[in-house]
Amino acid sequence: MSVTGHTSFGGRVHRAPGQRKAASIRDVARAADVSYQTVSRVINSHPSVRDETRRRVQEAIDALGFRRNATAFALARGVTRSVTVLTSDTLLHGYAATLQGLEEASRAAGFTLGVRLLTPEDDLDQTIAAAADTGGGLVVIGYDRLGAAALDRVPAQVPCAAVVEAPPPGRTPGRPAVWADDRAAARAATAHLLALGHPTVHYVAIPASTGTRRSAGPRAEGWRLALRAAGVAAPAPSGRGWDAQAGYEAGRGLARNREVTAILCGNDDLALGVLRALHHAGRRVPQDVSVIGFDDAPHSAFVTPSLTTVRMDFQGLGRAAFGLLRAQLDSDRQPPAPDPVATTLVLRESSGTRTS
Repeated sequence: MSVTGHTSFGGRVHRAPGQRKAASIRDVARAADVSYQTVSRVINSHPSVRDETRRRVQEAIDALGFRRNATAFALARGVTRSVTVLTSDTLLHGYAATLQGLEEASRAAGFTLGVRLLTPEDDLDQTIAAAADTGGGLVVIGYDRLGAAALDRVPAQVPCAAVVEAPPPGRTPGRPAVWADDRAAARAATAHLLALGHPTVHYVAIPASTGTRRSAGPRAEGWRLALRAAGVAAPAPSGRGWDAQAGYEAGRGLARNREVTAILCGNDDLALGVLRALHHAGRRVPQDVSVIGFDDAPHSAFVTPSLTTVRMDFQGLGRAAFGLLRAQLDSDRQPPAPDPVATTLVLRESSGTRTS
């Protein structure tokens, strides 16, 4: 097999079936026994509404959980439509590239894009409410536990789409969402290393969006499924973070074990640290140890040796998520077709046939 090449795998866009319909202004009007024009006047604090009527309408609004469509409100006043992205990171490649795809799609559609950075100290309900009040819908990047928690807290009446990790088989997110099948991609990458003659494959994990174990998450699951299919017991995964330092720490431990000949990393930053640790330990790549990363970050083609990795179309995921959101904001627009968001195994210099 040549040093550079690629194999494609599929992904998916999901629109939540049976999502509860938000209360409309006409629902409030029926509950309060007034016209929808009267409800509109109450919402917009018009002075020509009697106090008793205003009270009755407000009670109906509270009882139904009605929330004014901020996008329609903005359109009625000639204000540019907007989208707010909720994310816990803007620097890691996957997050930054997803944001790039969202920005490209929103700008082409005449929307403005805002970003609200989530932190563990945030009151998520307040953060989400403030983001929803900016005049448009929300996109949640749910690659990690904080993003996944935010997605779970978005009220049903708020237009929302998400980019998430591949959900477990047979399960779908509660909101319209898009993902790539990194479970299948990790399985294929692991199988590729086994086919090169490596007796097993060790895994350096990224934190999962759910759970706390390093063996959780779709990439870890795909790695484990490939080993199980080959009749190989899975070694204990390592790794305690997202960055190159975490990869270096995990790589130092793996480098000391001379039986380690193949390593799959949960992202390319981890792989960068692993490569450095192997170099410091005198382990040659790929002659002694093969390494595969994940995401195809810009640096992966330019390290020495160049990194074999799984390419994730994060920009495509961002564009697809915007399409799901826009279908909710524009009632005359059909949701996009569930075209695959592809992943690709890119073969470079860091993986090869076992020679020692």
